[in-house]
Amino acid sequence: MRVRFTVSGVVQGVGFRPFVYALARELGLSGQVCNDASGVIVEVEGSPAAVLAFGARVGTDAPPLAVVEAVERAELPARGGTAFVIQDSIAGAGRTLVSPDVATCTDCWAEFGDPADRRYRHPFITCTNCGPRFTIITGLPYDRPATTMAGFPLCPDCAAEYADPGDRRFHAQPIACPSCGPRLTFTQAGAPPLSGEDGLAAAHQLLMSGAILAVKGIGGFHLVCDASDPDAVATLRKRKDRGGKPFAVMAADLATARCIAQISAAEEALLTGYQRPIVLLRRTACTAVSLLVAPGNPDLGVMLPYTPLHRLLFDQPGPTVLVMTSGNVSGEPIVVDDAEAFERLAALADGWLGHDRPIHVPCEDSVVRVADGAELPVRRSRGYAPYPINLATPVRPALAVGGDLKNTFCLGEGRYAWLSGHVGDMDDLATLDAFAKAEEHLEVLTGVRPELLVVDKHPSYRSRQWAQLHAAGRPVIGVQHHHAHLASVLAEHAYVGPPVIGFAFDGTGYGDDGAVWGGEVLLTSYESFERWTHLGYVPLPGGDAGVQNPCRMALAHLFAAGIPWGAGLPAVQACSEDERGLLNAQLVRNLACAPTSSMGRLFDAVSSLAGICHRAGYEAQAAIELEGAATGDGTPYHFEFEEPAELLHAVVRDVLAGVDVGVISLRFHLGVADLMVRTAERIRAERGISTVALSGGVFVNKLLLEASSRRLAAAGFVVLRHRRVPPTDAGLALGQLAVAARLPQRKEQGLCV
Repeated sequence: MRVRFTVSGVVQGVGFRPFVYALARELGLSGQVCNDASGVIVEVEGSPAAVLAFGARVGTDAPPLAVVEAVERAELPARGGTAFVIQDSIAGAGRTLVSPDVATCTDCWAEFGDPADRRYRHPFITCTNCGPRFTIITGLPYDRPATTMAGFPLCPDCAAEYADPGDRRFHAQPIACPSCGPRLTFTQAGAPPLSGEDGLAAAHQLLMSGAILAVKGIGGFHLVCDASDPDAVATLRKRKDRGGKPFAVMAADLATARCIAQISAAEEALLTGYQRPIVLLRRTACTAVSLLVAPGNPDLGVMLPYTPLHRLLFDQPGPTVLVMTSGNVSGEPIVVDDAEAFERLAALADGWLGHDRPIHVPCEDSVVRVADGAELPVRRSRGYAPYPINLATPVRPALAVGGDLKNTFCLGEGRYAWLSGHVGDMDDLATLDAFAKAEEHLEVLTGVRPELLVVDKHPSYRSRQWAQLHAAGRPVIGVQHHHAHLASVLAEHAYVGPPVIGFAFDGTGYGDDGAVWGGEVLLTSYESFERWTHLGYVPLPGGDAGVQNPCRMALAHLFAAGIPWGAGLPAVQACSEDERGLLNAQLVRNLACAPTSSMGRLFDAVSSLAGICHRAGYEAQAAIELEGAATGDGTPYHFEFEEPAELLHAVVRDVLAGVDVGVISLRFHLGVADLMVRTAERIRAERGISTVALSGGVFVNKLLLEASSRRLAAAGFVVLRHRRVPPTDAGLALGQLAVAARLPQRKEQGLCV
């Protein structure tokens, strides 16, 4: 009996062919296996029982990094023979799923630390179970000539491992050793370059001296300094023009991470998993991390070493926790090229620890947090991209370009949607260029050739302008911002059913009436939405100027509610007399005041009213610090969407009465959660809807997400929340795709832009 099995999914670059080889040999089967552009093709021949056993186990017993999506079978005429062979890859049309970059595996760490092993302390040790994938692939099928390792010919020892089906490095495309692999180089202005151990020693000395080191990782450069040194952290913050935005840190090991942060079992699983993201944890008072790393924030973004080079940064006496932040000037894309790093990071770094393995596409670190024991993505990039989201219903080939903040884009076709890695804020030409290159790369890897492009309806978004410029005659479809947010969580859950009650809470989104939306309750399906209710409009004075000054937002909310600007309120005290006068005139005359229903702006206002944050140095600072301040017990504030004045009166009373700011924060968060439950119950009573979807950047707030989810579930609602895609604008493109790709294949009236 001879059967051809076509296996699709993440089955290339993960040791799938040697697994098939070993399984066939174990079952006494003859035949062959090869990669093609669609996946892995296996032909096996032998007794019917053995062939059937192979068919059952090829999907269930796959290697750890493999994800088998489907196994198709077709019977063939028997050929005879006793050998089973691994054939060369077949080029051609089709589609396979590319593995993300993954952390160094246990076996490689063991070799890395073994003085008797030829890869002892090798900065680029890897095998079929670990290492770079997405960032080094230049084409498919996934073989060494289609990677950035093509320029490193294998030495005889590595070539023997690469060709041996019984070896862990069989067809491991990034395979290398000190004899034939990439070279590590330390460079410092005015000094000759140093390689190998000499370069590492010099890099250690630089970090010990309180200087800033640029280090080339898997997906780009990091800027690194001693996290315990306040002067070094302050220097890095000033050079990057970082303001008060928190830095992420890398701890030497899990024991060190436990010293600097509280870690639950779920958080430990994320820290030590093969994705190795940055995990947001509640910090401790450990002196290994300066307070300047995350000023005013009780949380700390922590990750563990995920490459051998990272491990080498900790192998000498010195810092056990390092600041590890993106190697770029704020607002620009991460630097990936060594020569470019010397130029673009010249004003930021005191030395460069690089190497000559090219990075084909940049990929930032992913960021996650845990809410109610479940993963909540904040930034989905390294370790996750480009693994696709499985869709409930097929979509036609499309490109959704996302938004302008935290941009990611999404390619979709059939039942797959591929979200890109983190691109960044689309306000810089270099970022637009990085967007174009990343989009081209993902088209190559997925084989998707978009028939339409999907954009946000905001007329000034640069992502939209890019799509219009590159449409080449294809339709360009506009999707309302908050509709896309809610569609993203529906798509993530492969939801198929009637409309849901959607709470879309964020800072800014272009509304269909031209106002700034952001506190929306929408009855939502993929095809359409009904705006059930929203936060009452308040004036947003000066656009970005209002966003960057929560104290002004607080005064605007008081003005809209008819509450005097009492001298005893911290928000009033934070504004000078001249500033208050100008703001009052602006509000009275309605000059440059866009109406907004934004929940994010309400968080800003309450944060300032409570005396927590009056001037924001980075996005969502006021809301983040408001969440971090919450403590104690408190009765939820009561208010309605259309009339937030009741809430503002209550906050002002508590502030003037000297109630602790932590209690005010808690009462506010619980009040929003209770408002959501009351609203959902009213809709259920009228429309019979019992499924709720939560999306938008406000739901990165763990306190609000947990409080609202628990209360909604207790009230009998099914709650859909983000677990694989960020609720922020970083997940917007998936929702855009899910909405627009379902529309009829014609020029959609009223939607083309």
